[in-house]
Amino acid sequence: MIPSRLQFQIEAQASGSRARAARFRTLHNEVLTPLFMPVGTQATVKAQLPETLLEAGSQILLANTYHLLLRPGVDVFQKLGGIHGLMKWERSVLTDSGGFQIFSLPHSRAMREEGAIFKSYVDGTNILLSPELSIETQKAIGSDIMMVLDQCIPSTAPQPEARQALSLTQRWAARSLAARGDSLQSMFAIVQGALFPELRKESAEGLITLPFDGFAIGGLAVGESRAEREDVCDYTTQLLPTDRPRYLMGVGTPLDLLEAVHRGVDMFDCIIPTQVAQRGSAFTSRGLVQFRRSVYKFSEEPLDPACACPVCQKYSRAYLHHLHKCEETLGWTLLGQHNIYYYHQLMREIRQSILEDRFLAYYHEKRQLLDLEDIDNPSQRPAPAKSHAGRLRLGAYEVHTSAAGFVNIKQTHTGEVMHPHRPPMEEARALYVEQSALAERLLQGTEPLVIWDVGLGAAANAMAAIECYEMLAAQGPVRPLQIVSFENDLDSLTLALRHREKFTYLRHGGPATLLKEGAWQSRTLPGLSWTLLQGDFMELMVEAPAAPDLIYYDLFSSKSEPHQWTQEMFVKLLSCCQSKPAELFTYTTSTAARVALLAAGFHVAHGQSSGAKVETTIALTPAAAAQRWGNQHRLLGKKWLARWERSQAKIPAGLEGSAADEFAARIRQHRQFAP
Repeated sequence: MIPSRLQFQIEAQASGSRARAARFRTLHNEVLTPLFMPVGTQATVKAQLPETLLEAGSQILLANTYHLLLRPGVDVFQKLGGIHGLMKWERSVLTDSGGFQIFSLPHSRAMREEGAIFKSYVDGTNILLSPELSIETQKAIGSDIMMVLDQCIPSTAPQPEARQALSLTQRWAARSLAARGDSLQSMFAIVQGALFPELRKESAEGLITLPFDGFAIGGLAVGESRAEREDVCDYTTQLLPTDRPRYLMGVGTPLDLLEAVHRGVDMFDCIIPTQVAQRGSAFTSRGLVQFRRSVYKFSEEPLDPACACPVCQKYSRAYLHHLHKCEETLGWTLLGQHNIYYYHQLMREIRQSILEDRFLAYYHEKRQLLDLEDIDNPSQRPAPAKSHAGRLRLGAYEVHTSAAGFVNIKQTHTGEVMHPHRPPMEEARALYVEQSALAERLLQGTEPLVIWDVGLGAAANAMAAIECYEMLAAQGPVRPLQIVSFENDLDSLTLALRHREKFTYLRHGGPATLLKEGAWQSRTLPGLSWTLLQGDFMELMVEAPAAPDLIYYDLFSSKSEPHQWTQEMFVKLLSCCQSKPAELFTYTTSTAARVALLAAGFHVAHGQSSGAKVETTIALTPAAAAQRWGNQHRLLGKKWLARWERSQAKIPAGLEGSAADEFAARIRQHRQFAP
C-alpha cells in the first residue's frame, strides 16, 4: 500500500450507497468529510472575512496558483510566510494548479509538452507555466494540498482530443510529483478523459500506481449535462482507491453535492455560494430565495427560520431585499455568509446521516427539496402568459399539479392522469416494484430478470425499478436486469424531461439517453440495461428481445384505449411469455379487464390498494401460479365470481348467444375457481 501524508481514515460507509464519512489530517488541521471548500481564488473568498468563514465551519479554502503567481507573486509568499501568514487563515488551503484558468483563455495561450504558455493579464508578458513552475509556486504559497498541472478541455470534446489531453495530463502528473520532492505538502492527481469511460479508466489506472495522497475528478462542469456528469462521477469513483480522498472539482449546486456524495465523492469546491449571493439569491431549507423580488419588501421574517447562522439570527428579509436593490456590497456579504454556512451545514447533515447509517433515506428526502425555487411566490399571482403555459404542454400532454400538490402528466383530450393518486415514484414503488418483490427477486438467481414496462409514460415505473437495482447493487452482487419499455407516444416523457426540476427522478442519465438513442446501458453496472420499443404494444410485443418475468401494465384505461384491455390482447401476451412463470401488475380493478385476463388463460389475484382504490390487479401465467411467488398472492375466489355473475360487464361487448354462453362457461370453469 502506498503511504499517504493525509492519514485518511473511513469512519462509516452508507448502506445502499457509496456515500462515506471519513477524516484526514493536513499540516494545519483535522478535516472531516464530506466537505465543501469555499473558493478563495486570490487568497480571499469574495466579500467574506476569514473570521466569518471560520465561524461557518470552513475547514479548507481553495486558492488558485495561476492568479497568485501573477499577483502578488512568489516572492511575496516567500517573504510573508506563505498564504496562511498573508491572509491570516489558520486552517487548511488547497491550491488549484491553474489548468482550468488556462483552459479559460483559448485565445491567449498555447499548449506544449513543456507546459502552457500564456500572456499575463497583469503586465502582458508571456509566461510558461510548466508542471515544475506550478508546483514550485504552490510550495511557496504553502498550501496543505497541491494539485498537479493538467490540461483541461471541454467535457464534450471528441475522443481524439480527449485522449491527447489525457496523455499530456498523465505525463504532467508524473513531473508534478517529481517536482514536489521532499515537501510535506500533500498532492492530488486529476483524472481526466471527458465523457469516455474507457479514457477515464485509462487515466485512473495510470495515476493510482503513483504515490498521490488523493485523487480529483476533473474535466466536468465544463459543458456536459447534469445526467452525464453524474454518470461519469459514478463510474470514476469506482476506479479510485478507497483509502484516498476523492475530490470533484468545480461542482456545484447543493443538489450536485448530494448526488456526488451518493456516488462516493468526499470533497467539493465551487464559486456558487458567493456568486448567487452577488445576484441577490440565497439557499434556504425551503428552497432558493431571490431578493430582487418585491414580495420581500415588507417581510420581517429571517432569511431562513431554520438556519442558525448569524445572518438569519439578526437580519430581516426586508433589509436584505433593500441592500440588494440598492446594490450595497453588504447585501452580497451577508447573503454570501449565509450561503457558505448553508453549504457547510448541508455537509454536516450528510456526514451525520452516514455515521448513523440513514443516508439513503436522507438522500431521497433531501433531493426533493433542493430544486425548489422562490417558495414565496404568491399563489394568487395572475395566470402565466401563454408562452409559459405552452412550455408546460406538448402534443396531447401537459404538466399537471394534483390537488395534493404533487406533479404528474395529464393527457389533455381524455383527462386521464398518470399516477393520479400518489407522487409518481411513490406510486410506482408501491404498485409495481414492491408488489412484484423486485428486490428479493434480484437477489436470487443468476439469469437476467426481464421487466416489460408496458406504457412508458413519464418513465416513473422503469425508474423505480432502476432505483431499486442501483440501491441493491451498491450493497453486493445482484442478477442482471433488462427493462423493455413499450410506448406509442414519447411526448409525455419528452415533456417531463423538459421539466426535470418538477420530475426529479428524471435527473438520472437513463431517460434522456433512452429517448435519444432508444436504449440505455448503465456504465457503472453492466448488468443493467433499458430498451425502448416505440409503437402499438400488440404489434411490438413479438419483437421484444426477451420474454418477460414481470409485466408492469400501465396503459391508459379501457375508456381511452379499449383495444389494450381485450381478451385478444392478453391471449397474445400470454403466448409471448413462452411458458415462463411471469406475473403482471396493473392499477385497474375493472371487472372487464379481469375477465379478459381470465379468459385469456391468466390466473388473477387481488393487488394492494392504490390509495383511491381499495385494490389493484395481479395476473399470473399458469406457471407462475404454481410457483412460490404466485402462491404469495390472494387469487380471486368464489365471492368475486358471485359478483361477476351479477355484473353488467360480465360478458365482453359484441358477444351474444352461444358465444356469450361459451365465454361465461370458460370463466366459471377456470382452474383457479375449482373447489
